[in-house]
Amino acid sequence: MDLSNLKPALGSTKTRKRLGRGAGSGLGKTSGKGHKGQKARSGGSIKAGFEGGQMPLQRRLPKRGFTSLDKKVYALVNLRDLEQFEAGSVIDIEALALAGLVNKIIDGVKILGDGELTKTLTVQAHKFSKSAQEKIEAAGGKVEVI
Repeated sequence: MDLSNLKPALGSTKTRKRLGRGAGSGLGKTSGKGHKGQKARSGGSIKAGFEGGQMPLQRRLPKRGFTSLDKKVYALVNLRDLEQFEAGSVIDIEALALAGLVNKIIDGVKILGDGELTKTLTVQAHKFSKSAQEKIEAAGGKVEVI
């Protein structure tokens, strides 16, 4: 076996269609485009969503809602998720990322108060809900806003 004997696996390659090569080829004369019309012309294609001049669906439907440019999107972490860390440890964004609790941080991390906390932890994040802050401090922990 050497490089000169190598061939692609059977059925893995196809010969390309050779258009306009005579009537006997099966794709001669009009080259598989039929007779006349927009799609038979060179460069003749119809844009996606074009409905023949009728008002397209994306323009018929009403616009809804509003997206504020000032809206902040936080990665959310619940208190019950912080229970996996050892007591007395400092939990920052790197620690949360290593634990797999946050992956995409856009505007920061917010700690929410869902669940209970039994360990003393120092938590560093961009925002805290009131209940999360109260529960962390009640457990003897510390809240640090970055």
